[in-house]
Amino acid sequence: MAWSLTGSYVETCSCELMCPCSLSFDHGATYDFCRATLVFSIRTGEIEGTDIAGRRVAAVIDTPKVMTDGNWRLGVFIDDQSTDEQFDKLTQLFGGQLGGPMGALAPLVGEVLGVERAAIEVSDDGLRHSVRVGDAIDFEIEDIVPWGVESGTPVRFAGGFHPVASDLTMAEARRSRINAFGIEYEGRSSLSTSEFAWSA
Repeated sequence: MAWSLTGSYVETCSCELMCPCSLSFDHGATYDFCRATLVFSIRTGEIEGTDIAGRRVAAVIDTPKVMTDGNWRLGVFIDDQSTDEQFDKLTQLFGGQLGGPMGALAPLVGEVLGVERAAIEVSDDGLRHSVRVGDAIDFEIEDIVPWGVESGTPVRFAGGFHPVASDLTMAEARRSRINAFGIEYEGRSSLSTSEFAWSA
C-alpha cells in the first residue's frame, strides 16, 4: 500500500475570512455549516506502482458547524484524463482507504455522495489561482498580501492541523460558484500552497 505524491493545492470555503475550522477542526464555522472545495494538482506521484503525475482531484465537503462532530458529506471529482487504473487508485486514496491524511479524515465522513470524472482546470498567475471543474465549480482566489508589506509576500498560516499541510497561504475568493453533488455555496475564505507532499 505504498504511495507518495507532491503537488499544489487551492481551497475555498463558505466561512468568512478567516475560516475558524482552519485554525482547529473543533472550532465552530462562521455559519451552521462549513462547505469547502479542495483542489489538488498532482505534480509527481505514484500509488502502488501506478503513475499519477499530472492528474487533478477536487473534493467537495459539507460538514456540521463543528467539523469534529462528523457526519460529513463528501463528493469527489477526478481528472477526466485519468486512465481507469489512475481513476481507481485516486478514488481509493481520496476516499481514505489507503491511509494518509484522507484516511485520518475518513471516520468523520458520514456519506459519500459520489466520485465522478470531470475536466479539471487549474491556473496560477502570481497571487491569483483559478479553478474550473466541469459545469459544477468555478472560482478564483487571491493570496492576501498584508497592508504595508512591500515585499509582496502573502501572509501564511503555520502550525495548524490541515489535511494538506501545516503551512498554508491565506487567500480570499474573488469569484465563486460551487454547485456539486447537491452542495451549493459561495466561497469566501481560501487557502493555497505551491507545494505539498504526502506519502504512506
